[in-house]
Amino acid sequence: MPDPSLALDPITSPVTGAALPLLDLPASAPRDARPGISGASPQELLSWFADRGEPAFRARQLADHIWSGRAGAFDDIHTLPGGLREALAADYRFDTLVGTDRRKADGGLTDKALHRLDDGRVVESVLMRYPARGSRRERTTLCISSQAGCAVGCPFCATGELGLWRDLLPSEIIDQARYWRRELLAEGRRLTNIVFMGMGEPLLNADAVLAACAALSDGNRFGLGQRHIAVSTSGVIPGIERLTALQRQYTLAVSLHAARPELRDVLVPLNRRYPLHDVVRAATEYAEVTGRRVTYEMVMIDGINDTAADARAAAALLRERLAHVNLIPMNPVAHTPWQPSPPERVEAFAVILRAAGLDTTVRRNRGLDIGAACGQLAAEHAGQPAPDAVQRRREAIERRSAAALGSAAAPGNGAPGNGAPGNGAPASGARAPSSDRARARTTRMESGNVGEPA
Repeated sequence: MPDPSLALDPITSPVTGAALPLLDLPASAPRDARPGISGASPQELLSWFADRGEPAFRARQLADHIWSGRAGAFDDIHTLPGGLREALAADYRFDTLVGTDRRKADGGLTDKALHRLDDGRVVESVLMRYPARGSRRERTTLCISSQAGCAVGCPFCATGELGLWRDLLPSEIIDQARYWRRELLAEGRRLTNIVFMGMGEPLLNADAVLAACAALSDGNRFGLGQRHIAVSTSGVIPGIERLTALQRQYTLAVSLHAARPELRDVLVPLNRRYPLHDVVRAATEYAEVTGRRVTYEMVMIDGINDTAADARAAAALLRERLAHVNLIPMNPVAHTPWQPSPPERVEAFAVILRAAGLDTTVRRNRGLDIGAACGQLAAEHAGQPAPDAVQRRREAIERRSAAALGSAAAPGNGAPGNGAPGNGAPASGARAPSSDRARARTTRMESGNVGEPA
């Protein structure tokens, strides 16, 4: 049993155990009442033109400019009469992002954007360019946000400093992709993948995220293939079940981070509401229904979740499932006492997973010098938290992680690594099934603490 005194820690929620915000942010500004044009359905736009006595082809002319990246404002759509452009601007916003600040890293291969919304809130997106290499074609992956802030409060994530400001509208999600399509058009490049791994928990804003996915994958709108869109979740089971019922071909990515429940309670506080094994069961059903391999993400933290026992627990949890594992060294975050796992330990972790037949990729962080990991730039924009608040947060994280690790290592609890098959992990000396294909997979892929669709 966890120490009940930890639940009373004043810097965490007594309901979810998630970290409370470190920063007191000003109230939001008034919202623009006009909806974003990218959130309007094709039928809505047809009706808008029909109500004004305009032929249907006007909606197609508008859509061409909304989605192609060739226009940045209604006034740029010269195929529409000036009066229609003015009417559209009165009823809709062409772009819900009112301003964007950008930083580059990795020789121009990585771009981090901080987007300002109409109420003054900010969200982030990260663009990662992958040049062609060997048999692999050039790729451009965009990581986008689904919420301004995040309520989950994972202690290794910079967004946890901010708490949740609000959900994003479908148009505010879509417009992050539209922004980068315009930028890439000037480079002669195209966007090849989108991952919902930026700020926020996508499936806690499922209505907007699924509406955005529908627009992004619609051949008459943004036009990206479903298999090139990945939706990440820390384990919101109702949202996973909704995805399963839709039977789309999106990649589901589960933020696993620990295969031992008591440790995942600390690393992913939502585990207390949606337990680990139930999350994996729901993700497995998604794989069975859609035929799509599920990606499991593990941020590797030195001395916390990177031991051989953790690897064996993960192998036992995911063995013989349609799964791919991404191992991602943690980006250092100011409010945590933790550091990324050393490369040799991440490799040793990967060897155990591959020996269990699991395809495993070790990713190399990108954009460290521009705060490319989730929430880092937004937290920087919001200001520095008080030093005593940071110190209390670090001490609380140390207490919680020490308690979780102590519980896992206690004799007789069936914890992995002590000779007992705890949490479904193989007992000491148990022989894991081998896979030549998985063992041979040694590809290292680069990312800004995000993963591409597998």
